[in-house]
Amino acid sequence: MGQLSNYVLEKVFPPKCNFCGHTLKDGEKGICDKCVEELPWIDDGEACGKKIDGISTCVSALWLQGNVFESIRRYKFRNCSLFANTYGRIIADRVRKFLSGRYDIITWVPLSEERKKKRGYDQAMLIAMAAALELDDVAVETLRKEKDTSAQIDIQDVEQRRQNVQGAYEISDPALVEGMRILLVDDVVTTGSTLSECAMTLRDGGAEDVLCVTLARARDGELVPGELDEQ
Repeated sequence: MGQLSNYVLEKVFPPKCNFCGHTLKDGEKGICDKCVEELPWIDDGEACGKKIDGISTCVSALWLQGNVFESIRRYKFRNCSLFANTYGRIIADRVRKFLSGRYDIITWVPLSEERKKKRGYDQAMLIAMAAALELDDVAVETLRKEKDTSAQIDIQDVEQRRQNVQGAYEISDPALVEGMRILLVDDVVTTGSTLSECAMTLRDGGAEDVLCVTLARARDGELVPGELDEQ
């Protein structure tokens, strides 16, 4: 009965590409073949090009523009939480290619409880869990966001962004972090202030190394327009 129900649902509400919104063809899963070809993928030479204090390597898959920007905006603010499965597969591919064997545990940049209640889910947590599943691993909570900071998009100055998130995170389980090489997952990176603060918190807690992977990255010096940012 479950398979029949799924068949009926797919006929009435056919699955659509998480990036362009076109109906998916047979064999396409979350992303259409056209987007696979045409999205602004970051080439291998630039994939690890973002320098962030406290993070030894930060890998990203896509430039934060066009349909990528719109997809993540819908994911974060239009209750499209199932996009996390597609994002997780993309991130897992990047991890296999650039970070395999370099981390011990997978974790994420957490939302504050206030923002999670408002949104209904923690977007980075869902992506981390989906990516970990693709990697035959699990994602574990290492950080809590104790301070509900202002959205980074409201702050244009880079130094003020750093100050905005300073002291916002705490380690949830010190025994889990000490001596570990940690892979930190987030949806986007712009200035890197949020990721840096998380990494410094983990290192202060005894982490041996902190790596990072994100779905998308803004080009250096380019602040994200509209409502989308690292928070």
